[in-house]
Amino acid sequence: MNAASTPATSAAPATIRPSVRQHSIKVELCTPAIGAELSNVSLANASEDPDLIAEIRTLWLKHKVLFFRDQDITPIEQQAFAAQFGELEAHPLAPSHPKAEKLLMLYRNLDSKNPNFVERASRENLWHADVTYKKAPPRGAVLRCELCPEAGGDTLWSNMVVAYEKLPEAIKQRIDGLYAKHAVESTFGAQLPTAERLALGEKSPAAEHPVVLTHPETSEKALFVNSAFTTHFSNFFNFQDVRFGQDFHPEAHHLMDYLTSQACIPEYQVRLKWRRNTIAMWDNLQVQHYAAADYGHEPRKMLRATLKGTPLN
Repeated sequence: MNAASTPATSAAPATIRPSVRQHSIKVELCTPAIGAELSNVSLANASEDPDLIAEIRTLWLKHKVLFFRDQDITPIEQQAFAAQFGELEAHPLAPSHPKAEKLLMLYRNLDSKNPNFVERASRENLWHADVTYKKAPPRGAVLRCELCPEAGGDTLWSNMVVAYEKLPEAIKQRIDGLYAKHAVESTFGAQLPTAERLALGEKSPAAEHPVVLTHPETSEKALFVNSAFTTHFSNFFNFQDVRFGQDFHPEAHHLMDYLTSQACIPEYQVRLKWRRNTIAMWDNLQVQHYAAADYGHEPRKMLRATLKGTPLN
């Protein structure tokens, strides 16, 4: 189907190169719950077409995750495209690309003699939203594949708006008004020496977010807890069923485990098989993702632009 164009802004349009858009964007749904693949569009010069950016933004908010194939663009062009959707920020802990300072290098299994080699275990093969341990988690991300294994290394996304919608009403009532803590120390800091781990915790103190997030643009409600960074509820209590203080913890832990497991439900997910020059763009407030680490020692090179967020409460 063809996506409807968003009305033009009041500002005079920039000159559009013929290569930007030759036809209407073609939109192909990936699953009923999440994801759409967009074609008939080049992102290399998309930043010069404000109407095109507005159209993509509308589709992004609707489908949560967008995929673009065969986008042979430079890191600078990727950065310029991503910047049309908000201010960009570098990752607080990981290295940036030498030619595009706002792009995070997610490079795996490269030759150790390569100057961009990063030797560390993968931390993306669990369901998570990015950097939720910050008071202002990222708004979204634009990820491009530079190099991928012939097989394996897929990424999955799960729609946390649908995950909330499908919860039993009793659970929705139970989590209404609850807040949860998100911390980096137990994830990125877990394998560090004690002094370094504690220093990391002081540098990036835990943040508190609502368990049910109201999206700032769509007003949709999304389940906002994840197994990577969410550690515990901040204001969980139960005065009706509790006998002693020890009764608080089992109920809270069981509820948290149940909520974080919702991302694992296949009916809420979409899965992408990467090819070189494929781009994925997702809403970090509405989805979680999982990068499958099933490609052994094959090299994998990804570049990610991260959209800066605002405080959630």
